[in-house]
Amino acid sequence: MSSEETPREGGANGAPPEQLALIRAGVREGKEKAPKAKPRTWRGAPVAEHLPVARVLVDKGVLHLDRYFDYAVPADLDADARPGVRVRVRFGAGRGRVRGGRREGGGLVDGFIVERLAESDYSGPLAALAQVVSPEPVLGPDLLALCRAVADRYAGSLADVLQLAVPPRNATAERAPSPDPLPPPAAPAPGSWSRYEQGPAFLESLALGGSPRAVWNALPGPGWSEEIARAVAAALASGRGALVVVPDGRVAARVDAALTTVLGEGRHVLLTADAGPEKRYRQWLAVRRGSVRAVVGTRAAMFAPVRDLGLVVVWDDGDDSHSEPHAPQPHAREVLELRAAHAHCGFLLGAWSTTVEAAQLVESGWARPLVAGRALVRAAAPLVRTVGDHDLARDEAARSARLPTLAWQVAREGLRSGPVLVQVPRRGYVPRLACANCRTPARCRHCAGPLEGQDETRLACAWCGRAEPEWHCPECGALRLRASVVGARRTAEELGRAFPSVPVRTSGREQVLDTVPGSPALVVSTPGAEPVAEGGYAAALLLDGWAMLGRQDLRSDEQALRRWIAAAALVRGQEAGGTVVVVAEPTLRPVQALVRWDPVGHALRELSERAELGFPPVSRMAAVSGPPEAVAEFLSAAELPAEAEVLGPVPLPVTPAGRAGAARRGAPPPGEIWERALVRVPPGRGAALAAALKSAQAARMARGGATPVRLRIDPPDIG
Repeated sequence: MSSEETPREGGANGAPPEQLALIRAGVREGKEKAPKAKPRTWRGAPVAEHLPVARVLVDKGVLHLDRYFDYAVPADLDADARPGVRVRVRFGAGRGRVRGGRREGGGLVDGFIVERLAESDYSGPLAALAQVVSPEPVLGPDLLALCRAVADRYAGSLADVLQLAVPPRNATAERAPSPDPLPPPAAPAPGSWSRYEQGPAFLESLALGGSPRAVWNALPGPGWSEEIARAVAAALASGRGALVVVPDGRVAARVDAALTTVLGEGRHVLLTADAGPEKRYRQWLAVRRGSVRAVVGTRAAMFAPVRDLGLVVVWDDGDDSHSEPHAPQPHAREVLELRAAHAHCGFLLGAWSTTVEAAQLVESGWARPLVAGRALVRAAAPLVRTVGDHDLARDEAARSARLPTLAWQVAREGLRSGPVLVQVPRRGYVPRLACANCRTPARCRHCAGPLEGQDETRLACAWCGRAEPEWHCPECGALRLRASVVGARRTAEELGRAFPSVPVRTSGREQVLDTVPGSPALVVSTPGAEPVAEGGYAAALLLDGWAMLGRQDLRSDEQALRRWIAAAALVRGQEAGGTVVVVAEPTLRPVQALVRWDPVGHALRELSERAELGFPPVSRMAAVSGPPEAVAEFLSAAELPAEAEVLGPVPLPVTPAGRAGAARRGAPPPGEIWERALVRVPPGRGAALAAALKSAQAARMARGGATPVRLRIDPPDIG
């Protein structure tokens, strides 16, 4: 991420002129000059007398058609064919025409009317709109401009972004009336925001109509959801709207409950996929019509058309759920930064931990830090103790049961007063196995996939599913296996034997618990699935820390610390006796940051190292992946900026057969050999890189290239 596309440097309101130009310019790029002409009648039928031309964005998510097309407006559709409505047009049978003029044989496709004009700059005859799907205008100028800016930033098409931004139509929801808007509430009291040095001033600025921007390092504990609700209330008190984006439905439900408590009923809506298409579209329409001014939702809500936006909030921006898997794969944090610049509104990025991108926002001066004093941090955070490799080697209990003596003692002590959380990096029984003698990974004889333990006696391949009843090590011939990373279910069994009188609950992909009672129990969870305990956990055990830190990825340390802090933040504070044991080498930087509860300092050090090495977010980077010949041809044809540096290409892992959805996740199709090259540019050249890659991909698609080449701007994984 660079400073010219995100509002971090320059400009009267913190937004660089280049970015604001992208947002305000509309999307009329590549427009050919031609003599203007009024539309003729379509097959003898009269057209509208006033503004007879409709400029339409056709829902074709291909880059070489990423522009507008002109159509004639029949007289009988004149009243409903307003800017922003959904229409259907004939498209696809004409040849050599830049706009409109499609032959009658073209198929019907969906689109949106962008504007109505008196005449077209296309000199030929114009095809007519075939149908106005709905008279409800769903695409306003602000949303259109935002989607264009996102498409340009991520080298994607406007139609693809609009598919993410505008939900599918539901006729029943459109017919339902929206509620009358409520008057602005009173400005809230600071409440627990008083714990932060600049917290009350942040709320006061919002309530007075200001646009403060802050990176908020939240104190551990449950108070963060109420603090978000008070920030939203302050924005509403100024007569403006607010938008909150969170990682998942469980977190959205907590913020929803806090907003109901602080604001009362009817002042906000919850936009998540769990609501169902009709209810979600009805709530989305209430927001677009201005009936409701506050929104909380998951990733798709980043495009919610809130009127008079006064505040955007993103919680836990390091969570993978904030990254959209569908083209052009925008990140919620970046989209909300663009919205803050465009709408000149407040911006709040909050989390218990701190990402490198958040640290860059503060370092660049675009946002201010919002933190508590060290004394309050030490009081709110639990006591963190470590068990390193040297301790494990001397610990007989750790070698036999994977539970070091210190962890066992802390768990026993914690169970006297409440539940104990046990975080395990992997789900399942024994997800990864290796030879007990030479540590060679156990792999399938048919597809070379990793073997997993379904239970204590059955082995099966994680890729093809074939059973492996008689495994032996191909290197040394040994028959015994050991677990390289033990899963959550196996850990739950071991803990059940160690604490036979204590109930054991598990939370993971198969069943994610939202809350657990405050009574003594062992709660085994994978990262991100930790339930909230009533009154907080008495203790937490963070097992197999080396498995998180050992990932070959640029973000491995950052993500390990984020997941540890997310679990430890659910534990009671040190003053209440809360204790956390992390099983990882104590001298490592993320472990030390957890012990000191200093995620900000860790992020700043990571940012400094990335700057020295030229890695994101200091630089802008794009990933180009595909078959080797196609990648080489694409890079040679692309007119990259002079400062661009190409890293690679390197081979990508072969996707096993039967892996559904591999293409959607950016992986190669099953069985194909692909390569990936990384293209890096210095700060200030990110927009030029995205434009060059987009132009090259559009030209390639226009030529009908059959071999796929995939682009991704700011890839999350470059390891």
